Amino acid sequence: MFRNPSLDDIRTLLQSVKSIAVVGFSPKPQRPSHGVAAALQARGYRIIPVRPSIQDGLGEKAYARVRDLPEVPDLVDVFREPDAVEAIVDDCIALGVKNLWLQDGVINEAAALRAKAAGMTVVMDRCTLRDQVLLA
Repeated sequence: MFRNPSLDDIRTLLQSVKSIAVVGFSPKPQRPSHGVAAALQARGYRIIPVRPSIQDGLGEKAYARVRDLPEVPDLVDVFREPDAVEAIVDDCIALGVKNLWLQDGVINEAAALRAKAAGMTVVMDRCTLRDQVLLA
């Protein structure tokens, strides 16, 4: 059974990361993925948008998928439907990602356990922004 890291471990994770790839980033400011990414960027994180249909977002070059990133981000933050997570985990494993975050409502226990077995720290069904604010 999957369990999230402790709140202390989540706090340490959010304090240690500098770059966050936001999978499912929306160019629409009213969408949660855009709002969370913009707020995290305002708090000093480097945001890397991941979405096939855009060229850039929040002043950063966008990439079609995690596997296409030219560098390994400190954290991959997922705003996609749960059935898309398996392929994202594949890309994270291929790239050597160490930290995976599945946003509120993005629940895929099998994919989370597979990512964890591959050595990733995994947080599921929580909001990066809310936790960054509450645990700072």
